[in-house]
Amino acid sequence: MRIVLTCCLTLALLAPIAQGEPPLLPGDPLSDAQVAQFANLAMDGIPKEFPNKPSNVMVGPASVKGPREMHPVFFGCFDWHSSLHGHWMLVRLAKLRPDAPVVAEIRQLLDAQLTADKLAQEAAYFDEKENRTFERTYGWAWTLRLAAELRSWDDPDAQRWATNFAPLEQKIVALTKNYLPRLTYPVRTGVHGDTAFALGLTLDYARAVNDQQLTELVVAYTRDKYAGDRAYPSRFEPSGQDFFSQAWNEADLMRRVMSPKLFAEWLEQFFPNLADADSSAATLLKPATVSDLSDPQIVHLVGLNLSRAWTQHGVLNALPDRDPRRGALEHSIAEHTKAGLNYVFSGHYEGEHWLATFAVYLLTEAGSGP
Repeated sequence: MRIVLTCCLTLALLAPIAQGEPPLLPGDPLSDAQVAQFANLAMDGIPKEFPNKPSNVMVGPASVKGPREMHPVFFGCFDWHSSLHGHWMLVRLAKLRPDAPVVAEIRQLLDAQLTADKLAQEAAYFDEKENRTFERTYGWAWTLRLAAELRSWDDPDAQRWATNFAPLEQKIVALTKNYLPRLTYPVRTGVHGDTAFALGLTLDYARAVNDQQLTELVVAYTRDKYAGDRAYPSRFEPSGQDFFSQAWNEADLMRRVMSPKLFAEWLEQFFPNLADADSSAATLLKPATVSDLSDPQIVHLVGLNLSRAWTQHGVLNALPDRDPRRGALEHSIAEHTKAGLNYVFSGHYEGEHWLATFAVYLLTEAGSGP
C-alpha cells in the first residue's frame, strides 16, 4: 500500500512535467500538495526508530543502548544526521509556507521533539571523549544549518525552539572551532566527511548569527586550503556511492569567500573550459545514472544530482551576467534537478529517509543564505 501511495505522490509532484509544463527549478514556488509530500516523508521517518544505523563508539556494556535512549530527539530517519536535517526541512517548509495546511502538523511534531530536556541530552552526548568526533563534520554542519533556520524565523514557537536548541548549537560551534585549526588537510570526498560542504554551511551560520571568530576561522581556512587548486580531475567523478561532488562543493564554498571577479577567474582555473562540451570538466554537467533505488549506497547518486544542482546554482548566481559559462550551467541545473526529483519518492526507505531534505534545500535556495 505504501509503495502504491508513494508512486501516486510521485506522479502528483511531477504532474507539471507530465502535462508539458516547465519542471520545478530552484526558487519555484511549491504548491500546498508538494509541501505536504516533502514534509510527510520526514514526519513519517522522524518517529521511526528502526531500521537504524548508529555510529556510536561503545566503551563498555553501558554503551549498548537503543537509538531512542541515546538520542531522544534525533533517533529516527535511519541515522542521526538524516533525522537532524529532516527536522531542518520541516522548519524550512513551515517558515517559508506558514499557510500550508500541513504546517499545523509540522508544528505539533516539532513542539514534541525540540524540548529543552531532550536537546540538553543531545548536547551532553558530545561531552564524552569517545563522542567528540560523532557526526563530524556532516552532522555538525546540519546542526548549524538548523540553528540558523530557527534563529532567523520571526515566530514565537521558533524562538522557543531556538532557545532549547542552543546547548547543542553551542557544543557544535565549540567543537568546530577546536577542530579546524587541527585539520591540516581538508577531507575531499563525495560522502559525509567532505570538508567543503561543511564549511559552506558553517560559514552561512557564522554570518547569520554574527559569530565573527567562526567567520574569520572558516574564511581563512578556505582561502588557505582551496584557493590554489587548479585543473580539477573531473574524470574521477562520480564515484559509485557519491551524494556530493567534492568539486562542486568546493566551488560553491569558494564563491562565498571571493569577490565575483576573483571567483570567476578562480573557477576558470579550477574547471578549465567548463562551457566546452569536449572538455573534461563538462562531465560534471551530466546527471548521474541511478541503477538501483533500493540499494542504500547506489541511491546516494540521486542525492548527488540534487546537490550538484544546488551547488551549480550557487556558482551561477556568483558569475557575471555575460559570463560564457552561464548557459551550460543553467542547462545542467535543470537536468540535474529533474533527474534528482524523479526519484525522491521511490517507495524505498533507503532513499526516502533523507532525499526530501536535499530536494527542499535545492528548491528553496537554502544555500543562498540562511
